[in-house]
Amino acid sequence: MATYRATADWTLAEGEDFATGRYSRGHSVVFGSGFEAPGTASPHIVGNKWSVAGAVDPEEMLVGAITTCHMLSFLHVAREAGFTVTRYRDEAVGIMEKNADGELWVSKVTLHPEIRYQGRHPTPAERDHLHHAAHQVCFIANSVKTEIVVEEVVGADG
Repeated sequence: MATYRATADWTLAEGEDFATGRYSRGHSVVFGSGFEAPGTASPHIVGNKWSVAGAVDPEEMLVGAITTCHMLSFLHVAREAGFTVTRYRDEAVGIMEKNADGELWVSKVTLHPEIRYQGRHPTPAERDHLHHAAHQVCFIANSVKTEIVVEEVVGADG
């Protein structure tokens, strides 16, 4: 078993009004590895005035965790299947909407991996199997109820 840590740290700035919601959502997130990232609330939720440009919001972190976990899992299962991946790039997109109870949630993340191989390339059926296997072993996919869809971009290798 493993334990993972993240520390979120926010302080009300001088002159801000917490009671009326007039305060910056900017904060820091320090991960167990020691890496620190600037965090914020999504400008889609609190507007540009109270979010911080150049900082990552929780919804982006969720999409990033899903795409990264799928990528790492895919690289693992592709290697085990005998394929050599030379590049993996994904422009994942998360959709936030209201559920049946009217609550906002990240309902769907669509992955758009563009994968390059050296040597033998997987057939379409093998690609589907590799993505399915990667999804099955992805720790993050196994931890969320968000629908995760893979739409691989298949093109010429460079």
